[in-house]
Amino acid sequence: MQDTLLYILGVLIIAIGIALSIALHEVGHLLPAKLFRVKVTEFMIGFGPKIFSRKRGETEYGVRLLPFGGFVRMIGMYPPKAAGEAARDGGTGFLNSVTQDAREASAETIGDGEDYRTFYRLATWKKITVMLGGPLVNLLLGVLLYAVLLTGIGVTGQSTTIGSVSECLVAADSEQTECDAAATSAPAAAAGLLPGDRILSVDGEKITTWEQFRDTVSNNAETELSVTVARGEDQLQLRLTPAANSRYVTDEMGRVVKDSSGKAQIETVGMIGATAATELQTQPITEVPRYVGENIKQVTGVILNLPQRLIDVWNAAFGAEERDPNGPISVVGVGRIAGEIATLDTVPVIAKVQSMVALLAGLNIALFVFNLIPLMPLDGGHIAGALYEKVKRSLAKLLGRADPGPIDTARMVPVTLLVVAVLGAMSLLLIYADLVKPVTLG
Repeated sequence: MQDTLLYILGVLIIAIGIALSIALHEVGHLLPAKLFRVKVTEFMIGFGPKIFSRKRGETEYGVRLLPFGGFVRMIGMYPPKAAGEAARDGGTGFLNSVTQDAREASAETIGDGEDYRTFYRLATWKKITVMLGGPLVNLLLGVLLYAVLLTGIGVTGQSTTIGSVSECLVAADSEQTECDAAATSAPAAAAGLLPGDRILSVDGEKITTWEQFRDTVSNNAETELSVTVARGEDQLQLRLTPAANSRYVTDEMGRVVKDSSGKAQIETVGMIGATAATELQTQPITEVPRYVGENIKQVTGVILNLPQRLIDVWNAAFGAEERDPNGPISVVGVGRIAGEIATLDTVPVIAKVQSMVALLAGLNIALFVFNLIPLMPLDGGHIAGALYEKVKRSLAKLLGRADPGPIDTARMVPVTLLVVAVLGAMSLLLIYADLVKPVTLG
């Protein structure tokens, strides 16, 4: 019963965090739109039927049933043929009909004497400011959450405390899984190292990080070292001789390096058969840009490889393959992970808080990057349209031609419908996969 309540609490916490992130994203559109005197008729969180709404002034604020985003509705998103004229006429055919319907719907939002308050009449830099406001709010939230995470809570890292000590050493390419009489005894156990011992120095050199200790051990195979450790209130001096053993070569990301034939590379180094205990370690504020940049890079990589990623999700959902923990997930998957975090009884509360903050920080960075895709109805599509309009009008002015006026963005409505359909199908696939083959903490 307690685990169930904790699970629900975790889901609620992340749901509230997502809702606030979406709401603030829309505020990022709302404020500059009102600043530039564009008439905003609706400010909604979610899509579909209304659950709650209240009108304040000329804007209706509310919440809708489907929690997959939000929107700010402004009058005059699509321009007429020329200032003051009715919306452009459409031709025959489904696409022309859809385009014409969009123009007419846009024209109907403009009341008498309100033409000057339409979105299409804004200067290019104002259009970009309105549409870029939402993603920039998510970026700012991501930066702030990472700042809290890194400087206030800390990130999980290896400490200089021994976490575990093995009985024996096994070579990287060995199929052996258990220690036997023929296995090489672990030098750490032979030297008397115990879990909980904190490494202070090696041969008189102060040890401040586990990486420093590991490199010292790796570079001194078959060489006796004098290791000073803190055990409780006491300091002990132990004699430790790292054994020469093989391990896989890894890159900066921890991935195994392979040669031209695809075979994993192996190196011989000194090893002692001990691992570090992990702990939350605070970072300087200067680390925030690096973490944010790495997150942006990772999300961009997922988006650029989205077709293959979705194929992998499909194969996992309808086949025997495992889900990629670094692949795309839905809000359902995020909620499940949050619930699992809340029910963990092997980690302290501060570690759970750290995981929740990291999850929300990553979500806001993902919202920032995803909304910049230059396709309508995403913010990036509107920004691309504004930039295209600026280039077109600037070229006309340079060539001494008449101002072509605002571009007919209604022509992109069929593309918008296609993008919405694709995003809807992708969301359904991810939700289904997160139900039948979820990404878990394990």
